Amino acid sequence: MARIAPADDFSLTRVAPAKQRPWFGIAVQRFGQVSALSQFLVGATLGYAMTFGEAVLAFLFGSIILEVLMCIVGIIGQKEGLNTALLARWTGFGEIGASLVGLAIGVSLIGWFGIQSAISAQSLDTLMPGVMPTWLWCLAFGLAVTAIVAFGFGGMQRLANITVPLFLVLVGWSVVSALSDHSLAELMTSPAPGPSLSVWQGTAIVAGALIVGAIITADMTRFNRSAADVVKQTVVGVSLGEFVIGLAGVLLAHAAGTGDIIAIVTSSIGFVGLIIVVTGTLKINDWNLYSSSLGLINFISTAMNKNLHRVGTTVVLGVIGSVLAAAGILSRFTDFLGLLAVAFPPIAGVMVAEYFVVKRWRPELDATRASGVLPKTAPRIVPATIVIWVIASVAGYLITWGIPSLISLFIAMALYILAGKLGWVHGVGITTTHQADSAAAGAHA
Repeated sequence: MARIAPADDFSLTRVAPAKQRPWFGIAVQRFGQVSALSQFLVGATLGYAMTFGEAVLAFLFGSIILEVLMCIVGIIGQKEGLNTALLARWTGFGEIGASLVGLAIGVSLIGWFGIQSAISAQSLDTLMPGVMPTWLWCLAFGLAVTAIVAFGFGGMQRLANITVPLFLVLVGWSVVSALSDHSLAELMTSPAPGPSLSVWQGTAIVAGALIVGAIITADMTRFNRSAADVVKQTVVGVSLGEFVIGLAGVLLAHAAGTGDIIAIVTSSIGFVGLIIVVTGTLKINDWNLYSSSLGLINFISTAMNKNLHRVGTTVVLGVIGSVLAAAGILSRFTDFLGLLAVAFPPIAGVMVAEYFVVKRWRPELDATRASGVLPKTAPRIVPATIVIWVIASVAGYLITWGIPSLISLFIAMALYILAGKLGWVHGVGITTTHQADSAAAGAHA
């Protein structure tokens, strides 16, 4: 099997220790992911339906849920140095199950990549009418993000170093501009301008908005140097993203009496609003494309026994997502992507239960971690996991109270632990792992 190139960002190997990074830079990326335009929209949604105090509680409870989940899943990724789809092979899913995890990640996130590109394109066309048609804006924006992601984690870090501070400054400007004619104290004590939501419903919105990002957090934390770094970057990045950007959206919704945050920022501050939309979308869309490419690479590696190059895969997926966005097709698949998203929380439930409780394949990971290679074998398929995954996903789709994504996660975790206690967790078939020299790749990256 050909050695994986360093530019592949360890897509089919463990991250070499020499290539792990200080926590603060990764925290900037985490903050950029959390503080995207979508978080602004969450804040506006809560602000339109809740008082400021109620929104604070919703963000507090939702952030705690997300941070706990991100830390637990992230520590697994950091300790093993593996991305989500690859890690799944030895955390309950087996090779076939892990390939399905990779396929779900790849399809879901490239879909959202295209939809986010279309949203930015529509905003660009609104603010600069006649410069070029919307479909061309879709292509331009999508291909620009693709070019950045092609450079891997390092390129995305450089993007975050530019866009995150810029986004913060511009959000501050928009808040000051939009609130200049309002009393801050009055906005913080005024009733919700729209139909009310409970704090629990608001918590569900906050947690649900970032739950998929929490599930695939190993894609990011595998570059951390320690578990403590995972905790620090998560607490700093998520807390600042949720409260700074989210509560800014709450105040703007109270001031404008609407939950349409894009209309607020683009109408009140014009070109600055345009830059907010673009920068706010860039830092979520690069991770959509990055994790999508890792998921697809792992699926193809298993399904077709072929190791794709990450850069080439990124370019192909980026072009496909951009073209579909330009054609206006993806807007029709939003419901499908939302349906697909219910499959993600049970993945984390199974992984956490296997890694920390059942430990059926934990010894293989422990034995190979120090040498920086993958376990020599992996189970071909784990039937109990597939059944649990389906049951928990259906539950997440049917349950309409509480936080469905979290409930489905706990159902998967409980069922997997029970299956482990009853001796039902075992692999059917064994497959030999195709080894790539990650240590050498790290040394030459």
